[in-house]
Amino acid sequence: MESFDLLLEPLRALLVQVGQFLPRLALAALVLIGGWLLAKVARLATLKGLRAVNFHVLTERAGMDGFLRQGGVDADTTAIFAALVYWLVVLAALVIGFNSLGLTYITDLLREVVLFVPRVIVALLILAFGAYFARFVGGTLATYCRSIGIQDGELLGRLAQYAIIGFVVLIALDQVHIGGEIVRLSFLIVLAGVVFALALAFGLGGQRWAAELLERWWRRDGRKDEP
Repeated sequence: MESFDLLLEPLRALLVQVGQFLPRLALAALVLIGGWLLAKVARLATLKGLRAVNFHVLTERAGMDGFLRQGGVDADTTAIFAALVYWLVVLAALVIGFNSLGLTYITDLLREVVLFVPRVIVALLILAFGAYFARFVGGTLATYCRSIGIQDGELLGRLAQYAIIGFVVLIALDQVHIGGEIVRLSFLIVLAGVVFALALAFGLGGQRWAAELLERWWRRDGRKDEP
C-alpha cells in the first residue's frame, strides 16, 4: 500500500500544480480578452478625437501624409497614432497576463516594448508639429523676402524649412534613442562642411560673385535694374 502511495505521489503533485495553474490561466485569458476589447475602443476614440481637433489637417499641411503616400502606406498619420495606442493597450494587457502566469522573462521583454511605444508617439508628435512649424516659417520667410524685394525668396524659405526639419528629426530620433551622439555629430559635421564651403566660395576669388549675388538679392532701391 505504501509503495502504491509512493507511485501516486508524483501524480498528486502534478494535479496540485495544474489546479493552481488553471485559475491563473483563466485570469490571464480574461485580461487578454478585456485588453483586446479596450484596445479597440481606445483606437476608435483616438482616431475620432484626433480628427475632431483636425490633427489630420495639420499632418497633411506638414507633409507627413504625403510622405507616407509616396512610400506606399495607405494609412495617414492619424491612423498610425490610433494603431500605436491600440498596440500599447494590447501590450499592457499581455504584460499583466504573462505576469499573472509567472512568466517573468516574457514580461520583462514586453515591458520594454510598452515603454518604447509612448516614446514613438511623442516622436511622431514632435515630427508633426515640427514639420508644420518648418513649413510655416519657410512660407513666411519667402513671402517676406518677396515683399521687401529680395530675389530667390523661395530658395531662402526652403533652406530655412529644411534646416528646421533637420533639427526636428534629430530631436525625434533622440526621443526614441536612435542614433544618439553619432547622428548629432554627423549632422553637425555636414552643417560645418556646408558653412565651410560657403566661406571658401565667398573668400577665395568669389568676392565679385558674392557682391553680385547680394546685390541681386537685396537692391537698395527695392527695384530691379533697368536694362
